[in-house]
Amino acid sequence: MYPFGSGGPPPPNNSAPYPQAPFGSGMPQPGQAPYPHASPYPHAYPPNSSPYPSQSMPYPNYNPTPGYPTQGAPGYPPASTYPQGGGAYPQGPQGGGGYPPQSGGYPSQPGAGYPSQTTGGYPPFGAGYPPSAPNTSSPYPGTYPQNPSSTPAAVTSYQNPYQPTNPYPSQAPPGSLYPGMPGSGGAAMAQCFGEMKTHVTRINSENKSKGTPTVRAVQDFNPVADAQALRKAMKGFGTDEDAIINVICRRSNEQRQIIAREYKTNFGKDLIEDIKSETSGNFENLLVALMTPIVDFYAKELYEAMAGVGTDEDVLIEVLGSMSNYEINTIKYAYEKIYGQSLENRLISETSGNFKRLLVSLSVAGRDESGVVDQAAAHNDARELLKAGELRIGTDESTFNMVLCQRNYAQIRLVCDEYQKMTGHTLEKAIRKEFSGDIMEGLLAIIGVVCNKHEYFAGLLKKSMAGIGTNDSQLIRLVVTRCEIDMADIKAAFERVNGKSLKSWIKGDTSGHYKHALYALIGEERS
Repeated sequence: MYPFGSGGPPPPNNSAPYPQAPFGSGMPQPGQAPYPHASPYPHAYPPNSSPYPSQSMPYPNYNPTPGYPTQGAPGYPPASTYPQGGGAYPQGPQGGGGYPPQSGGYPSQPGAGYPSQTTGGYPPFGAGYPPSAPNTSSPYPGTYPQNPSSTPAAVTSYQNPYQPTNPYPSQAPPGSLYPGMPGSGGAAMAQCFGEMKTHVTRINSENKSKGTPTVRAVQDFNPVADAQALRKAMKGFGTDEDAIINVICRRSNEQRQIIAREYKTNFGKDLIEDIKSETSGNFENLLVALMTPIVDFYAKELYEAMAGVGTDEDVLIEVLGSMSNYEINTIKYAYEKIYGQSLENRLISETSGNFKRLLVSLSVAGRDESGVVDQAAAHNDARELLKAGELRIGTDESTFNMVLCQRNYAQIRLVCDEYQKMTGHTLEKAIRKEFSGDIMEGLLAIIGVVCNKHEYFAGLLKKSMAGIGTNDSQLIRLVVTRCEIDMADIKAAFERVNGKSLKSWIKGDTSGHYKHALYALIGEERS
């Protein structure tokens, strides 16, 4: 499963066989919502009228209404020339036109010719059917939203992600014998196979960047039994915290939302409200964070980072600096739906100077995600960064902003290599020399995510527990958002860099059921 938030490029189309990705991983989504319950979040790029880029069709010359041409088209005999059944040829489609011409006429052997609708079996790859009709009973929109202020009330819905779907049907849909194939001819076929090769290369590349989670969806998932176990743990006098941990901390976020729905259905009570009434402190905060739909959670973290007096710049950098375009757009939509204000406007009002410009650039979600690299362009970018920083008095921040917020991750890695060849030291060292404060931290966060995401998050975990006291809100956010993505890799990086295990740090900074819940989420046993 590709976790949401790993920074990978979006899929080329909604029908591509990409697995569902947990929100926050940076990996592309296949066009399905992350949860099968009511939620205002979109999970696909918008139509052309939307400010977001439009999705291209799955294959060239895509035919949205596959099947035979209508009667009277040039080169097709009238329908009256075909037998009316019982002969060697199959019966023509109802209401459709004739069959395409054949060089040697129709075969006379029984069963020859075109396959019937009921036993069709054309090659699945490249079928390119448009997505099935939306289920209007589900609240998932089928595209990225337009500005919520202009979004119509009725939105297209998503299929339940628990219903398996085959993106490449093995036969044509009802009313059509043939899938919408690319245009005929060698050039079209060459283009088709070229796209197939690119698609496979893309999947292989993303497999290599896939992280190792410590919390996975339970295979034999029984939400009713889990809801009953939670009710039993909180009913009557006292609370069975271990039973709560065993359910909530060992299910995926998607499964937790289903449990919450079953809990309310069976007992008429809100699960989060019951958790709040039966637990307290950081243990309560952790459980509530786990039960919050992940998109809502990110929006809430951003909102609280800018609420009240002062701004928690670390949260803004962590979230916006590590997300893919898809994820940023989804969070922006959620933020505006929940809080009634655009995220960009809020960032502008709460930050200033070069740091504000950096955050606005990231929030636009305009990064190139093609994965294509260009050695000459990387050399030129490295030279421009050198001229904008170390080779002049003062610093041209806009050049750093342009390169680090616009180039794809692979290209930025190449720019970093070229910069080191030119100067003999890293781009990170140059940024520390030329910048200070929040803008420095923001630029370093982008470099960290691009060059070694696991060490970057390991550093944030250490920062949350280093020194006197613990930044529990940061610790909870990091564990909750990364446990379904790459926490096993982050643990390994943490121990490699710090010489001590993440578990030992958590043990020294937390206690009680809060500590045991964190252990479960990072894949450790009690000690």
